[in-house]
Amino acid sequence: MSKLPLMPRSPQGLPDDDTLLEVLKTSRDVDVSALARHFGLKGEERRLLRHRLKALAEKGKIDKQSRKTFSAVGVLPETGVAEVVERDVDGELWVRWGKDEAGKAPLARLAPLKKSVAQTPPTLGDRIYVRFEKADDEWIAHLVKILDQGAPKLVGVVRIGKRGKIKEYRLESVDRKSRDSFVLVAGNLDDLKDGDVVMASPQGGTHRYGPKPAKLLEVIGQEDSPRIASIMAIHAHGLPVGFQTSTVKEAEEAKAPDLGKRTDLRDLPFITIDPQDAKDHDDAVYAHADDDPANAGGYVVWVAIADVAHYVKSGSSLDRDAREKGNSTYFPDRVEPMLPHVLSAGLCSLQEGENRATLAVRMVFDASGKKISHKFVRGLMRSAAKLSYEQAQSAIDGNPDDKTAPLLEPLLKPLWAAHACLSKGRKVRQPLHITSTERKVQLDPEGNVIAITPRVQLEAHSLIEEMMIQANVSAAETLEKHRSPLIYRVHEPPSLEKVGNLADFLSTLGLPWNKGEPPRTDRFNKLLDAQKDGPHADIINEVVLRTQMQAHYSAENAGHFGLNLDRYGHFTSPIRRYADLTVHRALIRALKLGDDGLTDYEMKTLADTAEHITTTERRSMQAEREAIERYVASFLEDKVGATFEGRIVGVTRFGMFVKLLETGADGIIPASSLHDDYYIHDDKAHALVGERHHRRWRLGRTIEVELKEAMPMTGGLVFTALSEPEAPDPNAPRPRLGVRSRTETLRRTPGKGGPKGKSGRPKGVTEKSKGKKKKR
Repeated sequence: MSKLPLMPRSPQGLPDDDTLLEVLKTSRDVDVSALARHFGLKGEERRLLRHRLKALAEKGKIDKQSRKTFSAVGVLPETGVAEVVERDVDGELWVRWGKDEAGKAPLARLAPLKKSVAQTPPTLGDRIYVRFEKADDEWIAHLVKILDQGAPKLVGVVRIGKRGKIKEYRLESVDRKSRDSFVLVAGNLDDLKDGDVVMASPQGGTHRYGPKPAKLLEVIGQEDSPRIASIMAIHAHGLPVGFQTSTVKEAEEAKAPDLGKRTDLRDLPFITIDPQDAKDHDDAVYAHADDDPANAGGYVVWVAIADVAHYVKSGSSLDRDAREKGNSTYFPDRVEPMLPHVLSAGLCSLQEGENRATLAVRMVFDASGKKISHKFVRGLMRSAAKLSYEQAQSAIDGNPDDKTAPLLEPLLKPLWAAHACLSKGRKVRQPLHITSTERKVQLDPEGNVIAITPRVQLEAHSLIEEMMIQANVSAAETLEKHRSPLIYRVHEPPSLEKVGNLADFLSTLGLPWNKGEPPRTDRFNKLLDAQKDGPHADIINEVVLRTQMQAHYSAENAGHFGLNLDRYGHFTSPIRRYADLTVHRALIRALKLGDDGLTDYEMKTLADTAEHITTTERRSMQAEREAIERYVASFLEDKVGATFEGRIVGVTRFGMFVKLLETGADGIIPASSLHDDYYIHDDKAHALVGERHHRRWRLGRTIEVELKEAMPMTGGLVFTALSEPEAPDPNAPRPRLGVRSRTETLRRTPGKGGPKGKSGRPKGVTEKSKGKKKKR
């Protein structure tokens, strides 16, 4: 027990009730003997003290912790194990002392993490070890250690039924990869309704058979809500939602800087070119022909980026929340931003006609598109115009509107001329030519899907992309020149195994590929360009894409294979990516552009930050993909039975994945639905091949399918093939045996419909051999 403070004795010898309560408020689990020693009580007085404590406990004024220990109501220990039980509307987490199973202990607000705690913040349901502190009228819990980091969570739909006379709360998982079933046995179940979408955590004491027990953590919506798809994805992947109150306060108190020591760039006619529905504008561009006679035919390109580092200081609440999120996450119906709206769409957004703080780079290119110099400045700019990609492209194509007509000659045409110059350098550099079509989910005001349309790739997109790439390269080069650490965007070359698999596949199409030659982007491009108008263009593009590694962030440079660059660091999107913010701070420190650059602590922990933001980026990508899949399944739910044209984009032992050409929706054709043969997975040919007739279903082939099932809760689509398999390839080797799907294996098992001999046993199994098998 912690030391009790000295308190005055009551005149009668025994302390009165108020004095007792004051003493008990100072500590937790106070022993009766310690109280007696504290007040100098002996003999009969000790017995009377115990009676008084019991009476106070019966009145509910104090808590009886055990036979000999008491505490004031609502007092928490100095340290203890707590469970994260609630998230409020501000996004702040609240914990409850874990020992208090009755839920009488007060909730404590989880304090913002300190920089020295190199852990991902806890989420609902996690058990953590904390230090409790009373501040004003609330308890604060300071994180010491996360005891079960990453405790499993699941999102599911509640189905209420009865087991005998007892109400049962079944949970249908919305993860279509999950094969487990659960029943809710703990948490506040009284207010649950059938169809509630909830987050729960699996509990111990699982049984071998039947549903597994789970604890209800949070009700997140109803299954028939149009916008539930994004909400489920957010909770399933533990995306931080909202901001700390202190973060919002810091953002609201932010003020735009005066010119001060900044470079005045307001006379340069920067313009922003973004999607039509963009709410934030973190980059602006301006270009003109170089007037230096020594660089005839060259161009000067300016890229101005929002100076987020001016507002988001290292170690601030804004910084902690931004690092925790790692990046903004984009759903069809909402954005979960990395920064509060007042910054992301306000002071940090390069709005037309408004003075904005910027970190800008001036780059000079020669006539061949090679960058010959660059310089970073911290300035104040004013955007001359806000344009959409479609607006800018239409103007260049000869159809300017009232806004773009006066901008065409002085601004847009020089930008396009500069892009033509940069494209020469890009052609020499030879980045990968892989193509992919993105789809956009369009919603009505209520959140219902009304259309799924392909995103059209315009030259305006390529212009902005190439200028941003050059700005990112300039940032990495500058920091390396100043021997400053930074977070690189890394993309390693494909592994030898993946290149070998590509070579095996190409051999099935009669296309040579030398496995021993190291992978280079120009080799891939030569293959893609040669086949782009051929019958196998889509499948080759798909397989080359799958051959590539996944890009990530790292404090160590390994180059960027896809862009064919030796060094590359993200610099151009600090509103929505924490990686870019760290690069901004590194530039500010290296170039002595202010006192708000990268701190010593940040420099030492860049490797941890790179690993963390790689994780948050992939978390967001998974959440975004799952939300879109659910929206698409909802859109197609009333089209079950309809026929579509699709392309086989994946082949596995258990079936084929098909992407519909019109909507880009992905679904599966189970191997069990292919009744004309026993299909075996030929991994080298990326095909399912019939064991008897050798007909095949090949990756990349366009086929007609019928939609059999659409499941909005999981995002799953199931198709059946209406097209016929392709004829056997006489030049292809027979696929190896032993790679049948489980469905195919069951078909050949006694009692499962496999071919049998006269005895009723499978062909080739005799009584003698059967007996030997038993003996073994």
